Amino acid sequence: MTRGTWPQQPSEIPSSTSVEPLLTRDYDAEPALVHERLRARYGSVAPVDLLGVPVWFVLGYEDVLRVLQNSGGIWSKDVDRWHAYVEGRIPTDWPLLPVFQLNSSTFQEGIAQQELRAAWTSALMPFQDPSQAQAKKLEHAIVRYADDLLDVLTEGGSTGWADLAAQYARPLPLMVANRLLGFPAARGEDVVMDIWRMVDAGPDAPAAFERLYAAMRELAATKREHPGDDLPSYMIQAKPDFTLDELARELLMLPGFLDFTTSLVCNVVVEVISNPDVRESLSVGSIDETVNRVALLNPPMANLSFRFPMTDVKLGNYTIPAGDPVMLSVAGAHADPRFAGAIDRQAIRSTRAHLAWGAGPHSCLGQRLATQITIIAVRRLFGRLSRIKLALPADQLPWRPSPFARALRSLPIQYELTGEQVHTRTAGSADAQPSQAVEAAGQPARRSPLWNFLRGLRRPR
Repeated sequence: MTRGTWPQQPSEIPSSTSVEPLLTRDYDAEPALVHERLRARYGSVAPVDLLGVPVWFVLGYEDVLRVLQNSGGIWSKDVDRWHAYVEGRIPTDWPLLPVFQLNSSTFQEGIAQQELRAAWTSALMPFQDPSQAQAKKLEHAIVRYADDLLDVLTEGGSTGWADLAAQYARPLPLMVANRLLGFPAARGEDVVMDIWRMVDAGPDAPAAFERLYAAMRELAATKREHPGDDLPSYMIQAKPDFTLDELARELLMLPGFLDFTTSLVCNVVVEVISNPDVRESLSVGSIDETVNRVALLNPPMANLSFRFPMTDVKLGNYTIPAGDPVMLSVAGAHADPRFAGAIDRQAIRSTRAHLAWGAGPHSCLGQRLATQITIIAVRRLFGRLSRIKLALPADQLPWRPSPFARALRSLPIQYELTGEQVHTRTAGSADAQPSQAVEAAGQPARRSPLWNFLRGLRRPR
């Protein structure tokens, strides 16, 4: 059977040599074109090769929503439901295998998953409920972190060049996570840098993951003995029978959430810069609508991790055998003509029926926090910089190759400070230590590894 052909029995998933690979240069450059080619050939469900493993790729909005809602209880995220994995037919060096072996609440079902999600909901509530003191303190902290990063980014002059992804959109959510986790200042910076290394998936990623797991387990043990006003302590309070390993695995879910938020910030910034009407809307307080519009048109989490049917099930034009991997494409679903064709592009408010935050029993619990970080990041950026211009045409921005995220590898811009900010920067000290590094009361200012690293990313003028 040649690549791209379909077997005679549509209920049999083809081998990886009989279908086209999903992750190609075409996909990295313009995934929408790949989606439409697959949709035209196969319909709402297409067989694809994912790094050597055959999977079913779901592109139809109704099909994706149906699987997410799982009202019939036939869809599982438990990797033990994956027949090829259980039978040892997935190579041990398959790049995505560690993602599915984490065994956190993301990949559990039933009572265990419900209990873990309940713990997350309870622990996040103080930080996501605007009426709570912790949420108000966190909001002030996010503003301060954003200003600190902009201070470092713009040190040395009123105009310049910057990579907003590396110097702003990525470190900001990491700093928020550090605060939520409740690490001591110095230890927290080590964790932030290791999260950065792990998300980059470079040669340092395996060692960074091991250090992170050890740090999270150590943190869990510390918070069990000395609880504080932080996420791990609230999770233990909500679920006292957490083992240290269980809690460490849950806390290791944060990097994925942070990567999503980073991508959302970058995608919103590009939309604002590229669309004068959107830039104008920032002044009238409609940035939350801009965030929703970007989540709809360019979802940061383009594809979701596998689901496995526990019985043979009809989906699209095919019958999916029990235990086969099914990958849901949020970006493909949003472009489904039956969904996209009903969207009024001129409406003041875009639809909230999109799937960027998921749906059903595994929907995102941190939606409000991710949106808040994004809104503050964009407001502070455009409030402090009078002019921001892409250093590359929008269609030439470099995207990270990824089976899950639609994330920029870098976001190069040229900027100019507002007159007020130029005066403030001139009057202040360019070497002042940002507040994140000296947040603990009574600690002297110091040049921390994180801030030295961020200063090292500045392009010489």
